[in-house]
Amino acid sequence: MIFCVEDDQAIRDLMIYTLNSAGFAASGFEDGKAFFSALEKNKPELIMLDIMLPGEDGITILKKLRGNTSTSDIPVIMATAKGTEYDKVIGLDLGADDYLVKPFGMMEMTARVKAVLRRAIVNDRALVLRVGKLELNMNNHIVLADGKRIELTLKEYEMLRLFMKNPGKVFTRDQILGQVWDFDYSGETRTVDVHVGTLRTKLGDCAECIETVRGVGYRMEAKSER
Repeated sequence: MIFCVEDDQAIRDLMIYTLNSAGFAASGFEDGKAFFSALEKNKPELIMLDIMLPGEDGITILKKLRGNTSTSDIPVIMATAKGTEYDKVIGLDLGADDYLVKPFGMMEMTARVKAVLRRAIVNDRALVLRVGKLELNMNNHIVLADGKRIELTLKEYEMLRLFMKNPGKVFTRDQILGQVWDFDYSGETRTVDVHVGTLRTKLGDCAECIETVRGVGYRMEAKSER
């Protein structure tokens, strides 16, 4: 999923149409408020972010994204009508992955999106996540619990990866459904509880890292070794 934050509806619609035609799923948002509301439910693979927006501008939004551990690794391509050296330098210094100057062609946009995603996949595969005695290798999908290899189903693995990439963050059951199942399981949040239960069983003593937040959902916290 690609999120396009652009206040000009005509441009936003064209971006979404082009990305859909190129085989990507894309959603558009006219301002930061709508964008952050959607971000609470789904984590996109990439964000197309205009600098000039009503309310919070793109630079402010980028700062928030890079300052939050749950969104700091999402690739961001900035876009602006200014094209000034100052805006470009500020955006790149804050962690933007690429830059487009308006008016840009749709073929150029698609090419840059593909290039940034390719780089992101390489970086993502190189990651080894560690929380306490848990280790998750994103290159070969191997999970170790206290040094012992654990066999997980795809959904168990994706749920564990979500937790380990965002230690300390509380996820509601609906958020977990949206990010792991990528589908509207309205009224079926029990699915999450069942999968958390089987995941905990397989993780053994390391399962204590997955905490239940009563009335909300779940989070991962590293436990201090005694």
